[in-house]
Amino acid sequence: MGTVADLLLARADDDRPALLHDDRTWSYRQLVAEARRRQALHATLHDPARPPHIGVLLDNVPDYVFWLAASALSGSVVVGINATYRGGPLAQLIEHTDCELLVTSTGYAELLAGLDHGVPADKVLIVDEQDLPDTGVEPPAVTATDDDLFLLIFTSGSTGLPKAVRCTQGRFARTGAHVARITELGDGDVVYAPLPLFHSSSLFTGWAATLSAGTPFATRTKFSASNTLPDIRRFGATVMTYTGKVLNYILAVPERPDGTDADSPLRLAIGNEASARDIDEFARRFGCTVRDSYGSTEGVIIIRRHPGMPAGALGTADPSVKVMDPETRRECPPGVVGEIVETEPTAGFEGYYKNEAATQARFVDGWYWSGDLAYRDPEGWLYFAGRSNEWLRVDGENFAAGPVEAIVARHPDLRAVAVYAVPDEPVGDRVMVAVELRAGAAFDPAAFDAFLLEQPDLGPKWVPSFVRVTSELPKLASMKVDKTTLRQEAWHAGDVWWRPAKGEPLRVLTGETPVHDERR
Repeated sequence: MGTVADLLLARADDDRPALLHDDRTWSYRQLVAEARRRQALHATLHDPARPPHIGVLLDNVPDYVFWLAASALSGSVVVGINATYRGGPLAQLIEHTDCELLVTSTGYAELLAGLDHGVPADKVLIVDEQDLPDTGVEPPAVTATDDDLFLLIFTSGSTGLPKAVRCTQGRFARTGAHVARITELGDGDVVYAPLPLFHSSSLFTGWAATLSAGTPFATRTKFSASNTLPDIRRFGATVMTYTGKVLNYILAVPERPDGTDADSPLRLAIGNEASARDIDEFARRFGCTVRDSYGSTEGVIIIRRHPGMPAGALGTADPSVKVMDPETRRECPPGVVGEIVETEPTAGFEGYYKNEAATQARFVDGWYWSGDLAYRDPEGWLYFAGRSNEWLRVDGENFAAGPVEAIVARHPDLRAVAVYAVPDEPVGDRVMVAVELRAGAAFDPAAFDAFLLEQPDLGPKWVPSFVRVTSELPKLASMKVDKTTLRQEAWHAGDVWWRPAKGEPLRVLTGETPVHDERR
């Protein structure tokens, strides 16, 4: 497939649209020209004694794409800085990835003030405040190779401070070609990617695919559920990328009573981690196909959905993908939760930057351990059960959060559900669930308890002891629920109901202290 640089140079004289943003359009010829200008500027700023790492702390503005292209042509590396981090953690992301240049905007520059991130002030470019300096020189000729590092992409941070995943030019180009093939991108297609460009969804499923196919890439500065359909119509978008709760947020926008939501060019939404209910409703409402599959930033394991598969299933994977007991290293029988493991890893994950311990932790005896939990039914369908840090231990029984979430999510008044562990005395956990209500719904604790009793597959130890009710769950930039925050806050934030003992009804938690919480 060549490199990202090869793909760009092959389109240097192509006048077809490459980038759509707001009411502006850039052709591939113009994209490459903008990239060359930034390539020349980077050459004047680069210190040969330092890694050529360019930290980009921007919303989805055109400059972000221009610097991605410039990095590919110059053989440098774009570090996509997660714009939701603040203070010390933000500085740590920049310093850990050895950024020698920072490209940012006025608003984010204010967040950098006073931080010890290691980038000199004269190498912080504020793109909305100053014109791009004209170097007056031709950018140096660079021959990129498949193995050249191109991106450092941070994981979502769902299990602590994110790790920087390495991505080479070869991997990015191959992934783009794969996505372009399975989405059947061709003339007339436009891919709309609403999530931040520091996230793998917009990068791999979005820009990489369009670059491979030579089709336009469309985005907006910041995700907006209410503007998604107007954007799709304005750009003529035929494909939309998503992850996490994106479909859920779009569906929360009131449907047009005349049924014209389906009257748009959209033919496909492609992403991961949407609920079965949201997948079906989005497809119905917008008259498109939704292709939801399991994937991760590391990119090793793919689980595919199939028509007619059981409700709630992830899909199926290659025979080399197994559900393993992390303690015994044996394959789990049907119905038993274990970790998703690729026993014959061949491609994809290229390691974490400056974190060899975390890289090696992914590989045990030559197998790739994903850190994600699942179980198989007797027919071989896989079901997601949460992250490896989402085990709960209640009265000596271990179980995963995912199956409990799937059951609670059946409640018709709930938009989103998150199940997590809170401490019990003297040891172990109790089950806590945070629920996001649908518009116009009110929480009725007695009706909620009655609903739980009606669920035949809800084990007695799975019954929530705490229920936090909110209009919006905390989210990561990837639109995944931020369970780290939920666990830290436990019952100390929001409107919380609890049951003091098993079998008792839920009641409002006021000034009581349910247990001594040593985690705070």
